[in-house]
Amino acid sequence: MVAQRNYVISNAHILPISGEPFDGSLVVTEGKIAALGAEVEHPEGHQVIDAAGGWVLPGLIDAHVHLGVHEEGEGWAGADVNETTDPVTAAVRALDAINPAEIGFADARAAGITTVNVNPGSANPIGGLAVALKTQGRIVDEMVLRSPSGLKSALGENPKRVYGERKQTPNTRLGVAMTIRKAFTEAKNWQAKDPSDRPGDLVSEALAMVLDREIPWRQHCHRADDVATALRLADEFGYELVLDHGTEAYKLADVIAERGIPVLYGPMIVSRSKVEVRDRSPKAPGILTRAGVKVSIITDHPVVPIEFLIHQAALAVREGMDPVQALRAITINPAEVLGVADRVGTLEPGKDADLAIWSGDPLDTRNRVRHTWIDGELVFTEESADSQT
Repeated sequence: MVAQRNYVISNAHILPISGEPFDGSLVVTEGKIAALGAEVEHPEGHQVIDAAGGWVLPGLIDAHVHLGVHEEGEGWAGADVNETTDPVTAAVRALDAINPAEIGFADARAAGITTVNVNPGSANPIGGLAVALKTQGRIVDEMVLRSPSGLKSALGENPKRVYGERKQTPNTRLGVAMTIRKAFTEAKNWQAKDPSDRPGDLVSEALAMVLDREIPWRQHCHRADDVATALRLADEFGYELVLDHGTEAYKLADVIAERGIPVLYGPMIVSRSKVEVRDRSPKAPGILTRAGVKVSIITDHPVVPIEFLIHQAALAVREGMDPVQALRAITINPAEVLGVADRVGTLEPGKDADLAIWSGDPLDTRNRVRHTWIDGELVFTEESADSQT
């Protein structure tokens, strides 16, 4: 196995996602996919890697995690996910709190996950700016694919509980929606001023990116009534809406599909830990997809450990989701939602060589990742992982 950025993976079963699977080879040159097909020329100077019939897929993508900002096993010292000193913290950036040395990044690479979207938490009605990044790097700035990739907001129980316990606004769903409306109204008033007369206002600057549709509004919501509120707010302010979690979104599948709003569904392998997730269903991704909704499957790591992303996709298939759609839900669909599909999400010439060799069909959870590459660099091998256990 090689760590250089020029090689040919041969004797592989290749799932490009953008087209039909085939048996053949894939060429990587200078960290980019150069060619793939049943018959491709092996360029001079490229090492040949025999996949031995293994399945080659694009690196998987988890579009909603708290990787690096909510570190596992660190307690308060690694908990940088929620800035709960104010209900509106639109200007905080997940980027500023990510620890790329956190063990979850290694778990991601071992699971063939090469891209994640790191969000602030859901304690605040407006939580802060998310970032899409690769899962390998020493300095987080070098891992970034898109920053910011969205602005996180939360409806439902979490902000209601956090601020309700303090007896301050917002402590009801009414107050949460009002807090969001007030912040957007203030941002619109700020935008309406002559640029030379605008005071420095980091919160309004962040919200203006949403109002101008430069980045999407990432709406944490579980119950169907909260989904309806998310749709209402989006209609009022005209921003691009993405539904995060969407536990009961399947109850409004036709409405969501008609509006062309994507759903990032999950976490799925969890208990009914609070009232608003009591109607969770592993059938939901299939129901949403069949209705025409663009679905991505997410772990919400560390709620579900990131290495179980593929297990959630397999569970969705067991409960009725089409297998092709399940693989799209952890590759190209999240890439499109994150605005990075020009670089990742499928195996196509010109895209980043973010890919993995699996021992077989990844939706059969008896199979495992043998090797993972990011930007053409080998970042995980099955052999090295086995030697450490």
